[in-house]
Amino acid sequence: MFIFTAKVHRGRLAAVAAAAVVVCGVLVAAAVLQNAQGAAVSTAASPKGIKTGEDRIAYLESYGWTVAPEEVSVEELVIPEAFDETYGQYLELQSSQGFDLTQYCGKRVKRYTYEITNYPTGESGILAGLLIYKNTVIGADVLSPQLGGFIHGLEMPA
Repeated sequence: MFIFTAKVHRGRLAAVAAAAVVVCGVLVAAAVLQNAQGAAVSTAASPKGIKTGEDRIAYLESYGWTVAPEEVSVEELVIPEAFDETYGQYLELQSSQGFDLTQYCGKRVKRYTYEITNYPTGESGILAGLLIYKNTVIGADVLSPQLGGFIHGLEMPA
């Protein structure tokens, strides 16, 4: 059996204890800030389990959109087997939102389109589209169908 003894000065012990408290405080503050930022980012509803019109509207509302209760249109589409260069920007838009349409090549999907009633600029006629495959949102966009219009992801513009 070994016995170790050490002479510790009270001043040094107090300094080490104070440093440990400061380090713990910084770690706790960092964890709280990271959770707060993560909560702000992940306020959107899950893209899975979207079965009804109410589910689709709730999904859009989770991004801050208010939409008319009835769809403007419902279309059945087939995702192309191969994407040419004309799809490049659209695929980038979807990818920036975490959607990967290349997984659904050749699959039949439904596109539900809703009219947005609270677009920040006050414009009317702005549409939100959801691509849904087997009750899962696999793509989405907000667009202006007017001449010289725009298209962007579901995030509310600043």
